[in-house]
Parts: sequence; structure tokens; C-alpha cells
Amino acid sequence: MPSTGSGAPPASLLVPLLVGAAVAVALGAYGRMHQPTGIAVNVAGFSSPQTVKVWLGTGAAFFAVVQLLSALAMWGRLGGFSPSWAGGLHRWSGRVAFLLTVPVAVHCLYALGFADYDLRTLLHSLLGCLFFGVFTMKMLALPKRGLAGWVLPVVGGLVFTVLMGIWVTSSLWYFTTFGVGT
Repeated sequence: MPSTGSGAPPASLLVPLLVGAAVAVALGAYGRMHQPTGIAVNVAGFSSPQTVKVWLGTGAAFFAVVQLLSALAMWGRLGGFSPSWAGGLHRWSGRVAFLLTVPVAVHCLYALGFADYDLRTLLHSLLGCLFFGVFTMKMLALPKRGLAGWVLPVVGGLVFTVLMGIWVTSSLWYFTTFGVGT
């Protein structure tokens, strides 16, 4: 298929989009059909598995902010501040943020399942599934050559926005409801 003037062929994102959608739906289906166990992840020093989850989620949110700032620096959007190390910081902060989300997702899916007993938990469950779908789409789109210049910032911005939505509906809610404890 010929390339459009603004980037990649229109179908170049079809496979990443479909695979990302399949990941999101599969996680939601698993979370809905799996019988929750109540406990999946616990770490010494924390008072409960939920506090582990909210602090790992907060760490992921912190590194997502580092991702946003380093992306802005890489693309010269911070008033000319564009250090040579911004690309490395962007890649590593993304890796750390993602790694912090994995035990949280395992805990959420295995211990709690797909919850919909109120608007906050429904939104949190939907955003959690969407996060891994959009993240998958971004990772599959990254190596594609000739993408339109808007694609990665939009998809990366969506990953960031969804992760912040997850943080607000979980960690921030927990901190404002129960306090900032371990």
C-alpha cells in the first residue's frame, strides 16, 4: 500500500490496534470469569496487599510523569531544554513504570477480578484493561518506520492518560480514603 504524505500507510496501525484490543478484551474476560482469591501480591513491610498495590501504582505514576517530561525534552518542548540523556531516561523510566504495573495487574486480576460494584471500581477495571491494550499497541507501533509524526505522541499520551486514570481511581482514592500509610 502506498504511503500517505503524512506518514505510514493507513493500515500500518491496524495490527497493533487489533492486538492491543485483543489484549484489553482478554484481560477483561479473564478478570470477569476468574474467581477472585483475595490475595495475590504481598510484600514484607506493607500492612496489606492493597497498600503494596497502591504504592507500586504510585511508583508507576511517578515514572510515567518522568516519561512525559523526558518525551517533552526529547522533542524540544521544554523551552529548548533537550539534553542528550533524555532519550535514555525516557526508555528506562518507561521500563520501570511498566515493570511496576505488572504485579499490580496480577493482584487486580487474580485477587480482585473485574469489579463493577460502583462507578469507581468499574472505571478502574476498564482503565486497567485498556492500559495494557494501549501499551501493547504502542510497543508494536514503535518499531514501525514511516509513521505519521502524530502517532507516537498520541498513543504515548493515551498510555499516560489511562495510567493516570488508573492511579486516580485506585491509589489517590485509597490515600484520600484511608491515608498515606504502608
